[in-house]
Amino acid sequence: MPQITVDYSDRLVDVFDRPGFATALHEATVEIAAATPQACKTRFRRTEDVTVGPDTGGHAHVHVGLALLPGRSDETKARLTERTLELLREHIGPVGGLTLHASAEVRELDASYRKSETAA
Repeated sequence: MPQITVDYSDRLVDVFDRPGFATALHEATVEIAAATPQACKTRFRRTEDVTVGPDTGGHAHVHVGLALLPGRSDETKARLTERTLELLREHIGPVGGLTLHASAEVRELDASYRKSETAA
């Protein structure tokens, strides 16, 4: 916890500083949501196609999902998603004529969540 997933358009691959974004988002998650640094885990998934309304071209999309253990207030969740959007703007360069659609959400992990770690 937290489990962070970033889905992003393949059109962003050359302009999205993913390691820098993950590092900054981990810091923000520690500061805003009281997570521990070593608990923050982010994975990136590149997507090929984006359709917005009737348009199959001219758009790029990035969505960040943050899954946290329960107990954060709605205000904390909103602060974290707002900061996430700010960090996306800081870590995605010019998108060359594309409209960039960015979104973020925080959801709570339910009672079924478990994790394990195995050292090499």
